[in-house]
Amino acid sequence: MPREVVVYSTPLCAPCERLKAYLRAKGVAFTVRDVMVDEEAAMFLESRNIRSTPVLAIDDEIIVGFDPERIARALQAG
Repeated sequence: MPREVVVYSTPLCAPCERLKAYLRAKGVAFTVRDVMVDEEAAMFLESRNIRSTPVLAIDDEIIVGFDPERIARALQAG
């Protein structure tokens, strides 16, 4: 079953770029939502009291920051 993978990002965010490069290298399809221009995406993070990027949502799992080990585990869990 395909998983929904969403990267919540901001412009000029170096960890966001590292996260996207990591996912591309792993062959993971993902959607990018820029929280500076996407009000719904910003509200999603705000409702969870998340104030930094990157944020990775894999289905219902939320990972704040670029944590390759945790991301790999989350991707394998599906």
